[in-house]
Amino acid sequence: MANYDFKIFDTKIADAREWLAREYRGFRTGRAAPAILEGVSVSAYGSMTPLKQVANVGVEDARTLRVSAYDAGLIKDIEKAISSANLGVGTSSDGANVRVTFPELTSERREQLVKLAKGKLEEARTTVRIARDEAWKEIQTREKEGTLTEDDKFALKEELQKKVDKANEELESAFESKEKEMSA
Repeated sequence: MANYDFKIFDTKIADAREWLAREYRGFRTGRAAPAILEGVSVSAYGSMTPLKQVANVGVEDARTLRVSAYDAGLIKDIEKAISSANLGVGTSSDGANVRVTFPELTSERREQLVKLAKGKLEEARTTVRIARDEAWKEIQTREKEGTLTEDDKFALKEELQKKVDKANEELESAFESKEKEMSA
């Protein structure tokens, strides 16, 4: 079979997978997940600093995170930053740590999150479809130019479809595990 490099297509698919995973990490479920605090920045030492650079975040129990500041003088700033991030979590401080509590999800909120997760899944699938279409156009162009035979074109189309199916299965699997997490 003729030589066709799927590197660009593979990169786009990997990017779509990573994007979906990042989007899903930001979803607040009923479970304590340190990833929800990844986007939080704290006013520390005169500039906005990512939370992970000024504190350690650990899971205390199923619905509580413990944020331990490297500098105890930043506790109030950390608590304020988490509260103002509008993550739908509660915060409390004991002077040495900030506890982040996750309220139980209502069934209504759970449904909204599942709908939102489905929407993100569709966006990722659209990226896969666009990447497939671009690769297919390039394969057809190469056949017209004579650098690929018709047999090569159909063999590559089959290989491309296998890659698309695999990517869609992985995206669907990410959605299903997120949906399970939200239902737990």
